[in-house]
Amino acid sequence: MIGAAQPNRSRARRLGSVVAGSVRLPLLALLLAGSTGMAAAQDVVIGLTAWPSAKVSAYVIGQVLAERTGVTPVYVERGSVGLLTSIVQGDMDVYPELWSPNLDAAIDRAGAAVTISPHAVTGRQGICATRAAVDQTGIKAVSDLTNPDIAAAFDSDDDGRGELWIGDVSWFSTQVEQVRARSAGYDKTMQLLQMPEDLAMAAVDASVALAQPMVFYCYSPHHVFVLHDVVMLAEPAFDAAAWQLVAPAEDANWLQHSRAGTAWDVSSLSIAFATRLNSELPAVADVLDRIQFEPEDLAGMSYALQVERKSPEDAAREWLAAHRDRMDGWFE
Repeated sequence: MIGAAQPNRSRARRLGSVVAGSVRLPLLALLLAGSTGMAAAQDVVIGLTAWPSAKVSAYVIGQVLAERTGVTPVYVERGSVGLLTSIVQGDMDVYPELWSPNLDAAIDRAGAAVTISPHAVTGRQGICATRAAVDQTGIKAVSDLTNPDIAAAFDSDDDGRGELWIGDVSWFSTQVEQVRARSAGYDKTMQLLQMPEDLAMAAVDASVALAQPMVFYCYSPHHVFVLHDVVMLAEPAFDAAAWQLVAPAEDANWLQHSRAGTAWDVSSLSIAFATRLNSELPAVADVLDRIQFEPEDLAGMSYALQVERKSPEDAAREWLAAHRDRMDGWFE
C-alpha cells in the first residue's frame, strides 16, 4: 500500500504547521501509560485548506471523530493538491472537502490509496459580478470581459486593465482560472489577482457598500450568495472537448498548452480519507463514511468564519450543538 503508516504512529513532529486537537499528556504520564498497558490515543491528521467552509468542516469532522471513536484530531495546513499528496504518502489522513472536477487528475493518480465518501454536496464555480457591476456596465457574460470598455469599469489603479480576483495561490482552481482567462481572451483586458480569500471577500464587501462594480471568482456553497446580491456570469455550457489541463509540474509551458473554453462542469464536494484507515482504524473510516453535509451547512460555516469572525473550532462546536439531532441521525 502506497505510503502506508503503522498503527499508533506519532507523526506530528514531522508534519509542520500543526494545531493539536487536544492537550497532549506530559511525557511521564505517557511513559506510565505504556508501562501499565494503557494505550495512548491515536492521532488522526486532518487537512486544513485555504477556504473557510473547509476549515470549519475539518473541525466538525475532528470533533465527531473524537466523540465517536476516542481518537485525537490533529489539524495541519496544506494546499489543495498537497493535501491529497500527503494522504497518499501516509503523512495525513482526512481531506474535509475534496472538490471535483478540480482534483480529478490528482485523484486518478492517487488510485486506491484514497477513499471518497459516498455523500457529496453539489457545487458551482464561475465568475461573479456585483449588482452594481451589472447595473453600471451591462455585463451579463464572462466573454464581456474581453470588451475593453467594460473591462475599464473594473480598473481601480488606472493601469489600463480591470482587476479580477481568481483565487488563493494555493488553490488548484486558481490555475484553472488562469487557463480559462487565456482561453476566453480576457487575460489581455483584466489583471488576474491571486490573494487570500478573506482579503478578496473584504474587497467584495467594500464594493457592495460603495456601490462600485467588481468581478471575482466565485463558488458555491458560499456565504457571499447569502450576504450580497451577486450574479454568476453566463458562459457556454461545459464541454469536455474544450478542456485540456496540463499540470505545471509536468510542463513549464503548462499555461500555453492548456485550454478551458467553456464553463466549469458541475462540481461536487466530498470527504476523502486514506484507504488504509479501513484496516488501521475501521471505526474512524466508518464515521467518515457516514458524515453528510448539506449545501446550506457549508454556506453557514463560511458565514461564521468570514462574517461573524469566529474561529474554526468555535464555529464547529456551535454547528454541532445546533445540529445534534442531525449528527445522531448519521449513526442510526
